[in-house]
Amino acid sequence: MTTKHEVLRFTAFSRDPEGGNPAGVVLDAEGLDAAGMLAIAAELGYSESAFLTAPPEGLEGEPGRAFTIRYFSPRAEVPFCGHATVATAVALGERIGTGDLVFATRAGTVPVTVTEKDGALRATLTTVEPHSEPVADADLAEALAALDWPAADLDPALPPRIAFAGARHLVLGAATRERLADLAYDFDRLEALMRRLDLTTVQLVWRESERVFHVRDPFPVGGVIEDPATGAAAGAFGAYARELGLVPEASVLTLHQGADMGRPGVLTVELREGDKRVRVTGTGARIA
Repeated sequence: MTTKHEVLRFTAFSRDPEGGNPAGVVLDAEGLDAAGMLAIAAELGYSESAFLTAPPEGLEGEPGRAFTIRYFSPRAEVPFCGHATVATAVALGERIGTGDLVFATRAGTVPVTVTEKDGALRATLTTVEPHSEPVADADLAEALAALDWPAADLDPALPPRIAFAGARHLVLGAATRERLADLAYDFDRLEALMRRLDLTTVQLVWRESERVFHVRDPFPVGGVIEDPATGAAAGAFGAYARELGLVPEASVLTLHQGADMGRPGVLTVELREGDKRVRVTGTGARIA
């Protein structure tokens, strides 16, 4: 890595460096412009990397524990990234200890709490206020064509929607675990649709039980085939599930992701009554 800035490598949503979703983390990115951040992210090749600089004026938070954070895929800047937020928070937990953090993102202010349990650091981020919207029939048809999914392979109990909790994701329910496992899509065609709809990922979901789900997230707009663990999409999905009445107003959901890629991870999604925001929790580990 040809930069004077220290680049750390952490995985999020797993205690195992071989699991979860890896992210680059630069805890002091002062002096780096967007092109410099993009160059580091591209060289790392992870789905996203995070870069910290001084907080904007007026951002609440304890001095030394509030930051501006920017996220870059190998191709472009993205407004919010959950797994890179968790990775950064775990890295800060190692450096400055557990406790509360505040991040100013392009999507809004994201509080994060770092705790330690059973010898592992865990980070809980609180999303910006989420929402969802219908997807046009023609856009749904194009997404299914790009994925090579017959419409009959959709789960009618999980209606297609575009969900937002800092970034936009198209949520599609798979009728079977086998459908979810069989992912072979038209990269360029799906990317074109996602750019037109301003989507960050397509979140493919199979429901195992009332509160346990398996998910996969194609991410061609970021220059990678698939994201191994997607915190932003997990937050968006939690809001989607509550908004459509698929889960109780107050719930804790478990999302399994990455197993089909050989990088298993677990994302915990908490919904609280009276609070539209969603909390997403995961462990993290340093990658040697």
